[in-house]
Amino acid sequence: MTIAKTENGTEVCLNVDGRLDTTTSPELEKAIQELGKAEKLVIDFEKLDYISSAGLRVLLSAHKAFSKKGGMVVRHANDQIMDVFEVTGFKDILVIE
Repeated sequence: MTIAKTENGTEVCLNVDGRLDTTTSPELEKAIQELGKAEKLVIDFEKLDYISSAGLRVLLSAHKAFSKKGGMVVRHANDQIMDVFEVTGFKDILVIE
């Protein structure tokens, strides 16, 4: 998995490429924790192939942290990722564009 970060003022976008699973989720968790004063988080899953429960846990934690700030948005989730969000109820929790 690779993570590319772009910043636009207080908004940070993390582009996640590959698989978000037990092995790689600590990388995303660390990247999110290192955002510091960012007010809004956008996570772009355009190139994400797979997400496991470990990845979902990181998303839930980030959602909780950023709901106290400017919010969090997930963008470009493919059909497979959207199926996971729907089955787990994350579709109703997260802001997905």
